[in-house]
Amino acid sequence: MIKIMNIENASEKDILTRDIKLESGVESVVKEIIENVKANGDRALYDYAEKFDGVRPSSLVVSEEEIDSSFTKVDPALIDVLYAAKLNIENYHRNQLREGFRSRESVGVIVGQRVLPLEKVGVYVPGGTASYPSTVLMDVIPAKLAGVEEIVMTTPCSKNGEVAPAILAAAKLAGVTKIIKAGGAQAIAALAYGTESVPKVDKIVGPGNVYVATAKREVFGIVDIDMIAGPSEILIVADGACNPKFVAADLLSQAEHDKLASAVLITDSEDLAVKVASEIEKQLATLPRQEIARASVDSNGKIIIVKDINEAVDIANRIAPEHLELCVDDPFSMLEKVKNAGSVFLGRYCPEALGDYLAGPNHTLPTSGTARFSSALSVDDFIKKTQYIYYDKKALSFVKDNIVTFADAEGLTAHARSAQIRFEEDGNE
Repeated sequence: MIKIMNIENASEKDILTRDIKLESGVESVVKEIIENVKANGDRALYDYAEKFDGVRPSSLVVSEEEIDSSFTKVDPALIDVLYAAKLNIENYHRNQLREGFRSRESVGVIVGQRVLPLEKVGVYVPGGTASYPSTVLMDVIPAKLAGVEEIVMTTPCSKNGEVAPAILAAAKLAGVTKIIKAGGAQAIAALAYGTESVPKVDKIVGPGNVYVATAKREVFGIVDIDMIAGPSEILIVADGACNPKFVAADLLSQAEHDKLASAVLITDSEDLAVKVASEIEKQLATLPRQEIARASVDSNGKIIIVKDINEAVDIANRIAPEHLELCVDDPFSMLEKVKNAGSVFLGRYCPEALGDYLAGPNHTLPTSGTARFSSALSVDDFIKKTQYIYYDKKALSFVKDNIVTFADAEGLTAHARSAQIRFEEDGNE
């Protein structure tokens, strides 16, 4: 049963803590896997597929025939929805494209910045209890728009050695250039260091379990990563006019992801709190993933009763949730007060699932309170910025003494000399 608490009796720990208990020994296991992949390449990937996925695939690389045949195995209605989602995601992320700049600061002085795409990106797509073609679209499309030429996707295969057809179809639509049958920490290691079949990439993006997250942390610095994603979470700010069935359904939409997922309601209505708690129990009984959702609600679910909606938003900012729903009469006025959230859903008819699949904004979001300092995956994650400077001789002559003063203050004589020597008699051109 979900916990109900009044803000007046709730401690800071009650409000902020995500009750996430990590498995012991994960880091040592991950380090061992990474070293094995570094040393043995494809052979290690085949061995881990046999150990963890229950199959030794005939090839690690998904063939074009497998990809093309996936379209015949997927419901045509889903293909149509994938196309619609792709269009919305492209339209939204195209607004994020940026250009470099060149600025002539004064005569003889030019400074600027070039915006360049990363060359190779790895996209991790989870398998396990569910497959997520939506993740393929969300992680690949911004990379394609940024101009990334090579996108390598890794995902676990099933016991028959195949990747879920919907995953393959989404990969084809989004523009993946190579698909690898590998999951877990071993896939992250392969992307970071390269193997005979897997190109070494510049950056790895995509969600995964604790082993994947730990592996991403371990290889950061060898490659870039998007974020260390934790379990999914939703926070709903709702007033007393909300339909408790809607609120309960939205809370459960995240609870069914993972036993560690977090579902939180903050409301100024005790009546709504009680009705939502009751409705959660009713809806739980109908869910195919009831066991997962039940564990999430019992361990990490909570309903917090506050004095007014303004206080609810203040608490939401302290929690900094991945998904924030503002189920109130005037959500746009509340939006101005939101400081920390991965993605915000406005109004009573904007369920979080809309953002997961179709609306266009990205669903790869900061979790575990990291929305305080990080953002949703975007085109910016797939570019790098190179700055440049040009001074002619006359322009440098005006500032060389300033360079010398700065360099002397830092005790860096060679820095000072590099400016002075250009104006000494034997240093003139």
